[in-house]
Amino acid sequence: MSFQESDQEKSFDPLDRTLLLADGKDDLDPYSSDDGVLKARLSCGHLVSPESLTAACRAQLDEGKYKFKCPALVGGRLCNSPLSYREVRKLGDLTIQEMQYFEENIARLAAADYSDIQRCPKCKTNIERKDMTNLCVECSVCSTGQSKPYHLCWQCLKTWRGPAPRSDHCQNPGCKNFELELLRTCILTNLPQVRGADAVPSIRACPTCGQRVEHDKTGCKNVICPRCQKEFCFVCLKLTPECLKTSSYFIPCSAGVAPRQTSIPVWRRI
Repeated sequence: MSFQESDQEKSFDPLDRTLLLADGKDDLDPYSSDDGVLKARLSCGHLVSPESLTAACRAQLDEGKYKFKCPALVGGRLCNSPLSYREVRKLGDLTIQEMQYFEENIARLAAADYSDIQRCPKCKTNIERKDMTNLCVECSVCSTGQSKPYHLCWQCLKTWRGPAPRSDHCQNPGCKNFELELLRTCILTNLPQVRGADAVPSIRACPTCGQRVEHDKTGCKNVICPRCQKEFCFVCLKLTPECLKTSSYFIPCSAGVAPRQTSIPVWRRI
C-alpha cells in the first residue's frame, strides 16, 4: 500500500497516565519552539510530537530500516537509542492507515533480512530460496501432481533451462545478474572530503551482506549498510575497524581504491 499523510491533527491526551507528557521544544524538529503544546517523552528522554515521531520513523522505514532509532541530535551526534515499534505506534499516535503501512513494511523488511523470498510467476505463491548460491529453485506448489518438479530461475523468474546448480545465470536468453551488471558499469566518482579518493566506483556491494550501497559524497569515506548495519570503507571495501588500522576516516588505507566488484557477497547469518 502507499502512504498518505493523515488529515487528522494529532495531539496527546493530557489525562493519559501511560504517557510522560511535558511542555517543551520538540527534539526532532530543529524549528520547534516551546509553544505550550504537550510533547511526549521517549524512553531515551527526548520530547516529541506525534507528527515528528511518525515522520522520522517513516523516513527510516523508507530507507529500509525497520529497527527504529531516536534521531534526536545530542551535541552534534544522533541519539540512536532503540525505539520499539510499540513505542512508535503509541507516541506517534498512528492512525489505522499508518499502522497498516508500518506493519506491512516492517514484515517485508524483516522477512528479507532472514530469508530470500520471491513470488512464483506461475502460481503467485511466495517461495524461499534456501541455498543462496544456487539460482535453480523448485516451486513445490507448481510441482504438486506433476510428473517432474517445476524449477524456475531465481534471477529471471522463467522456467529453468540448462544444467543446475548454477550461481550466475540459466540458459534463458537475457538472463543475467543485473546487480553485478550495475557494479560493472556504474560511473567512477570521487569523494571530495577524502584525500586521494579518486576514480571510486559509485556503487558498491556491502562486503558483509551484498546490499547495494551508494555514498552521498559528503563526510568521511565510511558508510553504514542499511541492511546489516555494518560500517565499511567505501574506498577499500574493508570493514571500518580493519581499514582504520592503516589510515584515518579521511585518508584511504594502504590498500588504495578497491577495483570494481565481480561478485556479490552472500550474507551468511549465524
